Amino acid sequence: MSLVIDKTVPQHHPLADIAKKVFDGERLSREEAIRLYQSDDLALIGMLGEHARRVKAGPGRENYVYFIHNMHLNPTNFCVETCRFCSYANPTEREKAYTWTVDRVLEEAGKGVALGIYEIHMVGGLNPACDLAYYEEILTQVKAKYPQVHLKAFTAVEIEYLANLEGLTYGEVLERLVKAGLGSMPGGGAEIFDEGVRERMAVSKTPAPIWLEIHGIAHQMGLKTNATMLTGISETVENKVDHMLLLREQQDKTGGFQCFIPLKCYYDGTNIKDEVTEPSNVDLLKDVAISRLVLDNFDHIKAYWIQLGVELAQLALSFGADDMDGTILEEKITHAAGAQSPLKLAQDKMEQLIASSGYQPVERDTIYNIKRVSELAPALIEEPIETRLARL
Repeated sequence: MSLVIDKTVPQHHPLADIAKKVFDGERLSREEAIRLYQSDDLALIGMLGEHARRVKAGPGRENYVYFIHNMHLNPTNFCVETCRFCSYANPTEREKAYTWTVDRVLEEAGKGVALGIYEIHMVGGLNPACDLAYYEEILTQVKAKYPQVHLKAFTAVEIEYLANLEGLTYGEVLERLVKAGLGSMPGGGAEIFDEGVRERMAVSKTPAPIWLEIHGIAHQMGLKTNATMLTGISETVENKVDHMLLLREQQDKTGGFQCFIPLKCYYDGTNIKDEVTEPSNVDLLKDVAISRLVLDNFDHIKAYWIQLGVELAQLALSFGADDMDGTILEEKITHAAGAQSPLKLAQDKMEQLIASSGYQPVERDTIYNIKRVSELAPALIEEPIETRLARL
């Protein structure tokens, strides 16, 4: 274990009452979550997140950290939206816009299948040239050729766009996509739900009620989905907490969220860097730990190494995260905005990263069925969190 769980928090500590609620398994309030963000006691926040992760994992799985052998496919990067934090809204990037044929999608999928992937994560821009029939054909053909591959595809933003484009309901769009082979949905497009932030960032797509409605419909249809939060786009601590609380409320209603993924914004190709505050490593670790504490009805919190970078993602495992996503053969969206993380991690390397962080690597499928528990034994981590953080 990389953190020792010490329940003897001094009564005079400013977070003592919150720690007691966490250890007693009680739900945190909005005010308590905000206080956690305002605290400078990173070690205690991390320890609470780690405790909550172990409790949620259950007996025998307290030290499990999951990964998947997957690939990303982005059939088109053209988007009619102009979100200021997205590099694809940059005119220079729009000149590089592409739209793949179905044959090209099949070709790219085949490269991953040849390497043994069993999940395709597919998202793209909002492109009027890519209608519902286009995506139905992609799903149908990929599933026909590679039936063993799970297709996790289409953010709520894409579902809303396709519904408006076709004059259909969200449910009708989802029903057709499921019939074609859709297996689950990713959590992108949530950004920050606060309307003030969205207005500053020129986000006109999929406001919170619609994003949540679409995921609720998917859950009622039996689809598992994920949820995200994007930081570094002028949001406040209060905005982040309110975002999590809306997700927690929706999960109480429909129960289909599997995993929460805190994300950070990258600014290359955008014009917002001078008017926003870039999240620090401490901020990002708090996002992981506090989401683990607030989202008590989510089974998993992801340390998305593509976004965080490998070293910070490893450290985030000691703050309540229990998933590092996957081997991800190719990813375009974050890297177009300046992410420097490697585009590919082999299965062996992913296992080594998890084990060297003090956790048991576990290979999973998309819906968290265990495929294999690694033979690698977790390392014993004795370095204090502060020392590890200082190296980043």
